[in-house]
Amino acid sequence: MSERLQRDFVRIGAGSGFAGDRIEPAIELVERGELDFLVFECLAERTIALAQERLQADPADGFDPMLVERMRRVLPAAAARGVRIITNAGAANPIAAAHAVARVARELGLPDLRIGAVTGDDVLAVLADSDPPLIDGAGTVAALRDRMVSANAYLGADGIVAALDVGADIVITGRVGDPSLFLAPLIHRFGWSPDDWDRIGRGTLVGHLLECAGQLTGGYFADPGRKDVAGLARLGFPFADVDANGDALLGKVAGSGGLLSVATCTEQLLYEILDPAAYLQADVTADFSRVRFEQVAADRVAVSGGAGRTQPASLKVSIGYDDGFIGEGQISYAGPGAIARARLALDIVRERLALTGADVREIRCDVIGLDAVTRTADDCGDGGGEVRARIVGRSPSAAGAQAIGAEVEALYTNGPFGGGGVSRGIRRVVAIASCLIPRDATAPKLHIVEAGDAAA
Repeated sequence: MSERLQRDFVRIGAGSGFAGDRIEPAIELVERGELDFLVFECLAERTIALAQERLQADPADGFDPMLVERMRRVLPAAAARGVRIITNAGAANPIAAAHAVARVARELGLPDLRIGAVTGDDVLAVLADSDPPLIDGAGTVAALRDRMVSANAYLGADGIVAALDVGADIVITGRVGDPSLFLAPLIHRFGWSPDDWDRIGRGTLVGHLLECAGQLTGGYFADPGRKDVAGLARLGFPFADVDANGDALLGKVAGSGGLLSVATCTEQLLYEILDPAAYLQADVTADFSRVRFEQVAADRVAVSGGAGRTQPASLKVSIGYDDGFIGEGQISYAGPGAIARARLALDIVRERLALTGADVREIRCDVIGLDAVTRTADDCGDGGGEVRARIVGRSPSAAGAQAIGAEVEALYTNGPFGGGGVSRGIRRVVAIASCLIPRDATAPKLHIVEAGDAAA
C-alpha cells in the first residue's frame, strides 16, 4: 500500500457495470491489478424504485441484493492490499447496506474497516411540496404524485469525498452520477478544488469511460467478423491510471480476455451522450468534444483532452412510479404452415380479449423468428421451420394482464393445431420519469459505520 501511495497517479478499477454483473473480473482486479480504488457501479434508472419496494416490505432491505456476496468475495483481498471500495449499491437504503457490509467484515475477521454511507438523494419529500415540469414528457410532477414510488436526485462526488477524507475504507451511496463514483477518489487524492472545472471535467471523462466496466474492454463492442474480440468468456474489466492533471492511461490485467483499443474507447465515449460539448453532471458541465485517444501498447490507451465548465444550477431527479401491469403469452408452432398458424393464433387471442372485455391496452403481436425484431419480413416460404407466437399488452390491473396468458394457454385445444410450449406471465411496471430541482434543495449526508462496533 505504501508503494502505491508514492505513485504519481491513482489507479481506479471498474468492478461492475450494472447490478447483475459478474464478480470474477472484480476479484482479478483486486488480486492482480495493483489498484488504489475499486468501484462497483450498480444502479440503472429503475433500480432504486424496485429497491424502494423491497424497503417498504422490510426496513433492513432496499439495497442491491448482490452487495453482500460481492463484499464477501472481494473484501479479504481488498483489505490485505489496502484497496478502498466505492459503490452505489446502497440503492434505496445506503445505511442498511453499510450495516450489512459491517456484518460481513466481522464474519471475515476484518473489524477495523470503516464504512461510509452517503444519503441525501431521496427527494420524495421535496417533490411533495413542489411541482416541477417533467423533462421527458408533457405535464408536471403532480400528474404522477399519487403513483410515485421513489424520487432520487443525482448527487455529485462531494459526499463520497467527505467519506474518503475521514478514512472510510468502503463508501456506499444511493443515487449519484455514475462518473462521480470515479471522480471522487481523484478529488480526494489530488485535492482538486470543486471549481477546478477542467480537472473535474477530465475526472468525469475517466468515470464515464469506466462506468460500464466490460463494455469498455470489448464486451458490448464485439461483433464477429466485423469487430472480433478474443477471450470474452473471461473478459477483463478496465482500470485507469489517472495523474494529478486528470489525464489517464487505460488498461486491463495482463492475460485477461477482451480488448482495449481506440475503437472500444471511442464507442464508450459516445455512449448515452447527447451533446459531447455539454455533458451535464452534478459536478460539472463536462466537455468531451476534444478528447483524444492514443494506443500506446496492447490493451493500453492514453486519454487526454477532456475539459469542463460550471456545474448546472439544477439536479436531475429520477422518479419511479406505478404504471400498471404487462401480461404476456407465448406459444410455438413448427412444420408446414407454422407462420400462418402462428398468425391465426394471435388473431384469435386478440378477438378473445375483445369479446371477454379484458381491460388490455397497447397490444403487440410478434411472430418470433420472423418479425419480432425487424418488422419487415413477409410470409414467403411458409413451408416449414419453427416460430413462436407472442402477444403482450398493458393493463391497469393484474387481472387484465393475466387474461392475456390465459387466452394463449387456451389455444392448446381451442386454436390452430400443433401449438406447444406455452409460457405466460405478468409483471408490475415501474416506469421512470425525470424532472429538475434546484441544487440547494438537497445535500449529501455522511454516516459512518465501524465494522468492529457490535451495534453495526
